[in-house]
Amino acid sequence: MKGKGIMSKRWLFGLAGFIAVWFFVNGYSSFAAEKELRIIVFGAHPDDCEIRVGACAAKWAKLGHKVKFVSVTNGDVGHSVMAGGPLALRRTREVEESAKILGIETQVLDNHDGELMPTLENRKTIIRLIREWNADIVIANRPNDYHPDHRYTSILVQDAAFMVTVPFICPETPYLKKNPVFLYWPDRFQKPNPFTPDIAVGIDDVVEQAFKALDCLKSQFQEQGAGGNGDPASFFHGDEQASLEFTKNHFDGRLRAQAAWRPLLEEFYGKKEAAKIKYAQAFELCEYGRQPSKEEWKQLFPFFPKE
Repeated sequence: MKGKGIMSKRWLFGLAGFIAVWFFVNGYSSFAAEKELRIIVFGAHPDDCEIRVGACAAKWAKLGHKVKFVSVTNGDVGHSVMAGGPLALRRTREVEESAKILGIETQVLDNHDGELMPTLENRKTIIRLIREWNADIVIANRPNDYHPDHRYTSILVQDAAFMVTVPFICPETPYLKKNPVFLYWPDRFQKPNPFTPDIAVGIDDVVEQAFKALDCLKSQFQEQGAGGNGDPASFFHGDEQASLEFTKNHFDGRLRAQAAWRPLLEEFYGKKEAAKIKYAQAFELCEYGRQPSKEEWKQLFPFFPKE
């Protein structure tokens, strides 16, 4: 009986050792993929992040990852009828309601719309925000853009891309020991170079959620934002359901998977699954941050079928 007890213990120790070795060899990548991701997105105005990254943010949030949107200006001139403090407060409320629907956090910085500059003070603010969020991924627009606030938001984020790892700038905020992956969202600008995606994500499962989040931004879409003609009679007027239909019609084309993204969808989902995808969001890798391997892409975007 005593001998059998010793053999049983040896067997258990052997099994435990085998499991430990198997996990080390085979399970580490799965474990890494399941760690909590932290994503921070910078847009110039209270609507930019929501349009370009809202659906993907909802996917991360549903898996328990943490996402934060930052509007670098308060949008206080983005309307044809109202402006100043009342508009800034209204647009902040709109993105806060949108964030609740997406399951994320949001922050609006107190910089005037149309007056953003790539100053040292603003750069330090971006550095601190990325560090405080302990970001794995940072997303913004490219610097090729018609709007000065858009261009300078991108420049500020680019200028922070290396500095977030430098200990003695903004030393009151602990520096990041691992540089985040910096990404751009799509745009239509061709010069000096067009948007070139490195990853595309199917969003069919969250597209309705994204539409509802965008429907919160009525000052910008139902009321036409800064592009309105100044006549409230020209604004869209309707009940809650009609408003949502208006938003869906407005954004349906912009959220659909583009033909140029199909090869990437096939690469990450396989041809059969990719063929079913109607809606997608894509991102381009910035050269200034960490350069992920294909395996790390799958960990940062844990939405793809298991091989």
